[in-house]
Amino acid sequence: MHIKERLEDRIRGEIRKQGMSIHTERSYVQWYKDYVRFNGLRHPAEMGNEEVSRFLTHLAVNRNVASATQNQALNALVFLYRKVLDMEIDGIDAHRAKRPRK
Repeated sequence: MHIKERLEDRIRGEIRKQGMSIHTERSYVQWYKDYVRFNGLRHPAEMGNEEVSRFLTHLAVNRNVASATQNQALNALVFLYRKVLDMEIDGIDAHRAKRPRK
């Protein structure tokens, strides 16, 4: 009997296989969870560009995150789709967070 591996465990396994840091692992898993919650607990395989764009726009507009934070969320989701789910996401059309003035 084969027990289906949880998606979170698959993410962690792929990050470890790639040799990424534990901090990256924690961050990417948290972004995955936030993304799923934001989209009504739907499985990421059922979603795509539109949902990713909406989530990233939400981060910039409603949560007012820094551009680096939004970029981290984008990187986590691109990793999830490309490396874990073997799906391509491209053409993300999200409102971008503003870079701070120097």
